[in-house]
Amino acid sequence: MKEIKGFSKLAKREKIDFLVRELLDNSCDAKDILDSFGHRDQKTQKLIDDFSENTISNFHIPFGVVPNLKVNGNVFCAPMAIEESSVVAAASKAAKYWFSRGGFHADVVGVLKVGQIHFKWLGRDISKLQRFVKEREPYLLDAVKPLIQRMEQRGGGIHSLELVDKSDDIENYYQLVLKFDTRDAMGANFINSVLEGVASELQRDAKVCDYFTKSEQELMVVMSILSNYTPECLVKVHVECPVEDLYEHSLGMCAEIFANKFVMACDIARVDPGRATTHNKGIFNGIDAVVVATGNDFRAIEACGHTYACRDGQYRSLSNAKVTRDGRFHFELEVPLALGSIGGLTALHPMAKIALELLGQPSAEQLMKIVAAVGLAQNFGAIRSLVTSGIQKGHMKMHLMNIMNQLEAQPIEQDMVQQHFDDRIVSFGAVRDYLGTLRTV
Repeated sequence: MKEIKGFSKLAKREKIDFLVRELLDNSCDAKDILDSFGHRDQKTQKLIDDFSENTISNFHIPFGVVPNLKVNGNVFCAPMAIEESSVVAAASKAAKYWFSRGGFHADVVGVLKVGQIHFKWLGRDISKLQRFVKEREPYLLDAVKPLIQRMEQRGGGIHSLELVDKSDDIENYYQLVLKFDTRDAMGANFINSVLEGVASELQRDAKVCDYFTKSEQELMVVMSILSNYTPECLVKVHVECPVEDLYEHSLGMCAEIFANKFVMACDIARVDPGRATTHNKGIFNGIDAVVVATGNDFRAIEACGHTYACRDGQYRSLSNAKVTRDGRFHFELEVPLALGSIGGLTALHPMAKIALELLGQPSAEQLMKIVAAVGLAQNFGAIRSLVTSGIQKGHMKMHLMNIMNQLEAQPIEQDMVQQHFDDRIVSFGAVRDYLGTLRTV
């Protein structure tokens, strides 16, 4: 197709009409679907439209809950927005399993977030630049005082400022790294505004520095932006109990064998990147769903988590398990989570507001603990399936409804299919063939 000019300037109805005409074969069904997924309340729909650009409709994702999630003795009903079959079921099953075994124990290790000012400096004597930054630091911070006053009143603000020499990697390349405590806000806009203010003052001050030579005064800011890698915004969560308390009849094996297989599965994910990738994906199945439900940025969370997983040079699992000498099973997760419980989408999206209300309006630190606990619960459920019945048995049972919907099974057919596959392997072909036999009777 040809270049589309002025699309963003079209009204929403004009955008839909254009797309239906040019790309969807003038399909009335396509237009009806786009219209039907709009919110019935126009004010709410306008709010949702303004979250993004070129919006033509809404894309619905199931919003579910995980009940019985006990974290540090408090019980939560955790919201999850996710479309993948079995995720909510697995997390719910794990939450119930650990409810009677002490629940999840979580601690926030740190809350600092990171911003970087990337700049080029033509001087050769690094000690001059170090002296300049040290002497000018109070003035650099004073320049952004109006931006940080409210955050400081809430107990947050700029934690530190550090010059980092990166000239061995790129000639004349340096950074100013600022660390922030943004309290209950995720703080991306706050951090970026402060960074740009500091960067402007830095560049201005260099031009008049009386102990730089003329060439050394050429300090060029390349960009100022927060980093989504926040290893000091960290939470740890674990579950533990005596090995014998792990036993349930559904395991199909004794508690000792289950524990040993579980620990080995985690050890494999620690040493093998191929397994670690899928292992961590399972963790983020849980984490992402709560992050999305509460209006936070799951892309930033995932990017940070995967970077953290390879902090020693190899991609590894984020969770680990062990059996201690005194016979206790211990399973833990350590993950950076830069979350907010106020501001941004959390304050605008109606469903995000409901999600946070379900959690009792948590602080950012409380939310970190809850999200990490759901991630560990999901990971436990996945590994439990892998080392016992296998992942497909439970997953395909949950996927069965999707298959039946795709094959347009009627309610009476759905009941018969579910009964038929109660003790059989589920696959698309098998369900299609069985439905075929029902429909020829």
